[in-house]
Amino acid sequence: MMSGIRGGRVKMQRTLMILVGVIGLSHAAIQRPDYDDTPNPEFLNPSWMASIPDDQPLSQVTLPGTHNTMALYGGVYAECQTWSLASQLRAGVRYLDVRLRHINGKLKLHHGVSYQRGHFGHVLQGVADFLWEYPSETVLMRVKEECSETYDIYGAVVDYIHRYIHWDLLWHSRIVPTVGEARGRLIILQDFPGPDLGVRYGSMDIADDWKVPTLLHVEDKWQSVYQHLEAAPAGNLAQIYLTYSSGAGVFAYPRAVALRVNAQLFDYLSAKTDQKQRLGIICMDFPAAPTIQMIIDFQLREVQRPVFYAAHHKPSFNYRISSRRNKMLRHFP
Repeated sequence: MMSGIRGGRVKMQRTLMILVGVIGLSHAAIQRPDYDDTPNPEFLNPSWMASIPDDQPLSQVTLPGTHNTMALYGGVYAECQTWSLASQLRAGVRYLDVRLRHINGKLKLHHGVSYQRGHFGHVLQGVADFLWEYPSETVLMRVKEECSETYDIYGAVVDYIHRYIHWDLLWHSRIVPTVGEARGRLIILQDFPGPDLGVRYGSMDIADDWKVPTLLHVEDKWQSVYQHLEAAPAGNLAQIYLTYSSGAGVFAYPRAVALRVNAQLFDYLSAKTDQKQRLGIICMDFPAAPTIQMIIDFQLREVQRPVFYAAHHKPSFNYRISSRRNKMLRHFP
């Protein structure tokens, strides 16, 4: 009788572990080809866009990205990454998902209610420093209000841009640029009201079925990812495709979902024999360097030798970076 009761309890505990994703509560850091929650990437790929032709529309480039890019703190419910912004960019990530809480003109980094120990200026500085070091690259950044619901962050965003970087570092059009036009620039994917600061986030073809109630629903999440990736190569090549592999719920923490979905994504990419196709932006929690490299390898055109700025473009780029550094010195004596 007692053994039957104990057996029932063990079965119930195992079921709860599956439902809750208890692996996210306490575990040693893992570095797999598909998933990495260690502090540093296995290897770096900071200038991979140098091989993409200048005339390639950015909508036709396959790009790795991170969901809730700055969510490094707050416990298992809030944490979606373990690499710093600098490490993510140097690993090859080119799409950032930045969430900002708006309080009295200040833009603090947040994931839900969890403060992420920084502000928007830190992200802008980090991106500008990276683009100064690697001018062949571009960075796309979704900017979204989180946890404040003022629906009025436009003025604060503009203020931070003027304070922490140079205005000319941005791509100032809602039209998707070519790679040559985008090199050395930050492209704001504007997910908030106001005049145009860049490309509108809603103009993209997006699959973001992030709600995963329990780990028993992971297969539903993967099917959403799979179907969108399958549609991307034949989709409108003038439109950016964005697929989120990330997901979470009360009983499925981001780590636990990523451990499962990232593995399926890796297997899916590995099985494809034709890499000459556009998959769009693939946005992940806890990506691994081998997966990032695999995503980068999916491009429409043959790899060509790097094409950098013509000589007359260099001074203007140096000017806007030096101006930004002067502003930084004024703000941080």
